Amino acid sequence: MRICFAIFTLMLGSVAVADDSWPGFRGPNGDGHSQSKTAPVTWSETENVKWKVAVHDKGWSSPIVVGEQVWVTTAREDGKEFYAVCLDRKTGKIIHDLHLFSDKNPPNIRQFNSYASPTPVIDDGKIYAHFGSRGTACIDTQSAKVLWSRDDLPCDHWRGPASSPIVYKDWLFLLFDGHDKQYTACLNKVTGKTVWQKDRGLPYPNDGDLKKAFATASVFEIDGKAQLVTPAAVGTLGYDPATGDELWRVIHGGMNEACRPVMAHGLIYLTTGHTSGLLAVRAGQTGDLTKTGVAWRADKIAPTRPSPTIVGDLLFMVNDTGIVFCLDAKTGDKLWQERLDGKFSASPVLAGGNLYFFSEGDKSFVIAATKTYTPIATNKLNAGCKASPAIMGGNLYVRTLTHLYCIGK
Repeated sequence: MRICFAIFTLMLGSVAVADDSWPGFRGPNGDGHSQSKTAPVTWSETENVKWKVAVHDKGWSSPIVVGEQVWVTTAREDGKEFYAVCLDRKTGKIIHDLHLFSDKNPPNIRQFNSYASPTPVIDDGKIYAHFGSRGTACIDTQSAKVLWSRDDLPCDHWRGPASSPIVYKDWLFLLFDGHDKQYTACLNKVTGKTVWQKDRGLPYPNDGDLKKAFATASVFEIDGKAQLVTPAAVGTLGYDPATGDELWRVIHGGMNEACRPVMAHGLIYLTTGHTSGLLAVRAGQTGDLTKTGVAWRADKIAPTRPSPTIVGDLLFMVNDTGIVFCLDAKTGDKLWQERLDGKFSASPVLAGGNLYFFSEGDKSFVIAATKTYTPIATNKLNAGCKASPAIMGGNLYVRTLTHLYCIGK
């Protein structure tokens, strides 16, 4: 079986894939990997901080970095106004602060989420800012002109949106897994018009609260054909990205699934949300893979929110309660586990052979991506993280609950 990773194409368009961009959620390949060899391993409020800027209002979306720009989305804490903010990569100076949408009667999600949790994506000089059912906008990154917007894709997210948009070829893919509706939408990235829209069709329970999910899709190329992998509550579906035709499904249970799929060794790695399961599905099969397509499964250890990372033959993940695991990626055998201090929502990133874990508290941890547990450093900032960091040019771009930092030597 020939397996290639199509994720880099889905986000970058003409932008080079290397240590010079972090164009969407979890980076250029959607797996948290950076090519940087020079990212710092120690920092504080007074050490290795190149700049620190307050971003107005509230958002848990990750920063994205392309060229000389850093973009984040944010929203008023009451959910009535929505924005995209562009900063100068070298200085942190705010270049654009765009008001995109308004909502007179937003749902009350403040204790669970932010109204700007989906991470935007940049492709070919356009940024796609997404706020779930509130709206999606395509913006020219240089002129800051809104080229198109949509606010007619309904979904009661119940706890707020979090699924990030992705781009592949001419298409923008959005996941809506709410209390009332659960579907995947494919838009033309140039015009914003709907290309196809498919309901999940999964065997959901009657309780709408058990139908919610917050995951981001991935595109993988398997045997020369692209597959759009879309996690949801109860199960995960693989689609033909051009048509929305279902290629395969696996029923794994769970709700509130938020982790992005990754692929290696002919396996697609999925999590199950609140049931804390991790499973490896054999790539390249079709139909219902629930009974025949799962290579291995590890129960009761997986995260709800932070996505796993594959490094060679090793799978690393930190669960919501702060236990970090290293598994054999081919077999699922546990190699080690250690407890970190704090709770975690941000996904780990990899640079220079080290993994970076940012907690919801004030601590972050650097650990060697090796078969034995090797801690490198523990660092502190004034506030914690719910956004996953970005890495570009040897710098970490870290969004805490209060500020955006550029951390570098």
